[in-house]
Amino acid sequence: MEDRAKSKPNFGTKPGVGVDDRPHLGPLDQAIGFHLRLAQNASFKAFKRHTGEADLRPGWYAVLNIIHHNPGITPIALSRGCGRDKSTITPVLRDLLRDGLIRRGTIPTDKRSYALFLTEAGEERLTHLAVCAAAHDAELDAIVGDKKDELIRLLRRIVTVLD
Repeated sequence: MEDRAKSKPNFGTKPGVGVDDRPHLGPLDQAIGFHLRLAQNASFKAFKRHTGEADLRPGWYAVLNIIHHNPGITPIALSRGCGRDKSTITPVLRDLLRDGLIRRGTIPTDKRSYALFLTEAGEERLTHLAVCAAAHDAELDAIVGDKKDELIRLLRRIVTVLD
């Protein structure tokens, strides 16, 4: 019982509501996956602030970056590279195509798939996002300090083991 009491965050005194109306987290307080998600959300919000782009969607920078470094990549290879499945990569590609940031090309040896390339507008957007990403990463580096290599190693291990 004492261990459970120790793990319970002390957010406030009203039942079910903590300080600033934050709810008690219960077992989520010690759940790695939950905190990964919170960190991901916070990181994306901060990155979005750096860009000044209200319409920026999660994953756009990663997708543009991977296409830039792999011109002619297929959607399947792209989804593997950015850790997304087909159901989540398809809407991203649809938005980037609609906005003229990427274009499709043919693959003569595979009529069922297509190749992806950045447009000139996509290269310009990527350049802007890369500058913002560098500033954002410097901010994250300052937060994690000398634990960066360890954090990245642990995150890669999670991906390797679970994926």
